[in-house]
Amino acid sequence: MPLRWMNGPGSQDQSRFYQVKVRARDAYEYSETARFIQSLGARYAVVLILALAASQAQTTEHSAGQRAFESSCAPCHGLNGKGGERAPDIATRPEIVSLSDSGLLKVLREGNPQGGMPPFAGLGSAKLAGIVNYLRFLQGKRKTPTVMVNAENGKEVFSGNGGCSDCHMVHGSGGFLGPDLSDYGASHSVEDIRSAIVSADKRPGIHKGLAKATTRDGRQISGLVRNEDNLSVQLQAQDGTFYSLDKSDLSELIFESEPLMSDNYGSKLSKAELDQLVGYLLTVVDAKDDGRVVTSK
Repeated sequence: MPLRWMNGPGSQDQSRFYQVKVRARDAYEYSETARFIQSLGARYAVVLILALAASQAQTTEHSAGQRAFESSCAPCHGLNGKGGERAPDIATRPEIVSLSDSGLLKVLREGNPQGGMPPFAGLGSAKLAGIVNYLRFLQGKRKTPTVMVNAENGKEVFSGNGGCSDCHMVHGSGGFLGPDLSDYGASHSVEDIRSAIVSADKRPGIHKGLAKATTRDGRQISGLVRNEDNLSVQLQAQDGTFYSLDKSDLSELIFESEPLMSDNYGSKLSKAELDQLVGYLLTVVDAKDDGRVVTSK
């Protein structure tokens, strides 16, 4: 006798039967998982729970980057990034794959009007970073997982243990000798920012050091050289004050060889502190973000 699909009362009973059966199975599996964790002991259970939580956070962030890519980029470049009728391949084309993360971010923010691509700066720094990370995944270049950091903790590192605010300013607060970092995260990727912090050769103006001037009446002034010619030199002190000095009035002018920014941040700061600092520099660009951003592990 052939089987028939029933839509009558009997089928509803059967559906309820399977729902109850599925719930019972889920409850059993949950109970078995709980007993398994309990059997490991408290120490191993904590390790397992933390590992599961980290895995879930990484998966969530990867999904966020994928969603941003699919809504903003895929309509023209395709879900796999290999192009379509409206836009070129960005997953395998060498000239695209070879771009740095900061180069990709610049294209995303400014667009390519001649090619019909609008700017996407309005998405915010966190979403743009997620798009770059997901594009790198499509290109086969992003292998490392991501971790979530709290940018407020990064602000504490910036002003505290990192000592960044002694020389750098963010939104009007901080020092004067180094570049203003308020918009630094807008044109630099996670990798660029981290490299600039820990690698001396990746920083612009790394060889800049302080100059110490001694006037003929014994006054000493220390600061960063802002302008210099054969007759005069202009120094900016750490408090922001500018001093324009005639060289004829100086008994000594010494240029320190040691750069103003030390090269020991890779050992001075922990990995967690570096993540938090990078996260802070990314989020200060976009006040709409909630203080939580993605950095590479």
